[in-house]
Amino acid sequence: MSGLGFRLAAVQSAIADAAADAGREASEITTIVVTKFQPASLVADLAALGVRDVGENRHQEAQAKAAELADLDLRWHFVGQLQSKKARQVRAYASAIHSIDRPALVDVLRSEETLVDCFVQVNLTDDPGRGGVAPAELDALVEHVLETPGLRLRGLMAVAPLDEPARPAFARVRGLSERIVRLAPDATALSMGMSHDFRDAILEGATHLRIGTAITGNRPAAG
Repeated sequence: MSGLGFRLAAVQSAIADAAADAGREASEITTIVVTKFQPASLVADLAALGVRDVGENRHQEAQAKAAELADLDLRWHFVGQLQSKKARQVRAYASAIHSIDRPALVDVLRSEETLVDCFVQVNLTDDPGRGGVAPAELDALVEHVLETPGLRLRGLMAVAPLDEPARPAFARVRGLSERIVRLAPDATALSMGMSHDFRDAILEGATHLRIGTAITGNRPAAG
């Protein structure tokens, strides 16, 4: 088995262990392998190992890889902050957009023809530059998504703050999720947990993990 295969298997084992500790089934958790800065050849290797969900956070890189690997039947997840002017281009290849954070972005993504899955990103810090909607503005943004054709709200996305333990932060997201489910009963998904904190995320109910270097290895320098 390759180094990539070993790392993937190790993460899958750790996910299964965390799910068992949480009284959950590992099968209910989707692992999105984030391949930022990695070559398309590594994504192809992941596909050969059975990976189908791939995450990117830069539009140009994601668009190029999605086009090059179009025959591999991958599900591309856009997980980075999204500029409104690039939103419709991202919509063309993404199966899901995890970073809905403002009404203007929702408006640009509107479509009468096609449906895309989306997650509303919640900012767990006081820094607006971190991306995400403030919790106080969450309900209004969720309602706007629900009213907009072409968007299927799956749930919430969040990144744990760097200056506090991850699990309490993820617990706050779970609490916010319970709030929005009253507005959108089907929007139960939680996109949270990365290479260093996915166990805590699973224990707090994560359904979608965004894992990069723990599987792919160190990233090459940005081009």
